[in-house]
Amino acid sequence: MKALLSTIPGGPDTLELRDIPSPAPAPHEVRVKVRSCAVNYPDVLIIKDHYQDKPQRPFIPGSEMAGIVDAVGSQVKSLKVGDQVFGATGNKGGMAEQVNIPENDCYIIPPGLPFEEASALLLTYGTTYYALKNLAQLNRGETLLVLGAGGGVGLAAVELGKVMGAQVVAVASSQEKLDLALRHGASAGVICSRDPLDKNAAKHFKHQLKTVCGNTGPNVIFDPVGGDYTEPALRSIAHNGRYLVIGFTAGIPKIPFNLVLLKACQVMGVLWGAFASQEAQANRNNVHELIALCQQGKIKPFISERFPLAKADEAISRLEKRLAMGKVVVTMESAIPEVAIMTIEE
Repeated sequence: MKALLSTIPGGPDTLELRDIPSPAPAPHEVRVKVRSCAVNYPDVLIIKDHYQDKPQRPFIPGSEMAGIVDAVGSQVKSLKVGDQVFGATGNKGGMAEQVNIPENDCYIIPPGLPFEEASALLLTYGTTYYALKNLAQLNRGETLLVLGAGGGVGLAAVELGKVMGAQVVAVASSQEKLDLALRHGASAGVICSRDPLDKNAAKHFKHQLKTVCGNTGPNVIFDPVGGDYTEPALRSIAHNGRYLVIGFTAGIPKIPFNLVLLKACQVMGVLWGAFASQEAQANRNNVHELIALCQQGKIKPFISERFPLAKADEAISRLEKRLAMGKVVVTMESAIPEVAIMTIEE
């Protein structure tokens, strides 16, 4: 099979497309013929050794995918060859024609949901739903401020915030990205340049947020951006607000910690992977709720760009340069038969 390999630390240009043997699933795994793999910002970091997870090389990037089960391990009970599934690969493995995934990490794709959208559902929406529902406990009528609202996880927060009854305010780096967020459920928004913010620019940004969110400020802030934007956003938060730390596409911020005291707010780190493994049933409940929202048409992953596996490095580069809108996916075109019936014996 063909797979994209990281053999040395570096940017997307260091990745290599190679032919490698097809993997045989372990007893509790299924092998999936990948049809689509969504690209996420951790893919940018992990190939540079800048992520907390540093897999042994060579490894295949790609943390969420959708496809068709083409082999099952001997202990697999709930899935069979031919099932259409989506799932998480644990930050690696998805950018290949086939990948092994534990049975319990797979979900059946509901009828009518395309592979591309299914591949873009689990990490982005799973992380966001966990953050808004389980951690922040977002209430109907509250104000939710979403930084990076034109990106994959930001756009998911806009959609889910609206579904949960919040007043959603979007922050984006361009009018095009802000318009996308407004179409997906934001009621108002702010454009903030991606350039570094000096003291005056940061103060202006805070003033913009207070103006659009009201004098009391946002009740919940969803921040996958970090960098210079975090402090002015935190300064705008409402009393007893909740600040969700999702990621750092603009860099890891340094903030005066006294702001947390003065605002009487909570700062919450959102580590979905730990939640998914340590509270597996709660996570599966969330995913099934997300599937239901998809089926009801209340959420819909927005796929802005598609790349073939041979150009997967370009797909990752789009996120590295912060040019992506919504989700970018890598699609597979291979000579592997659509269904190769196989059961792997112990």
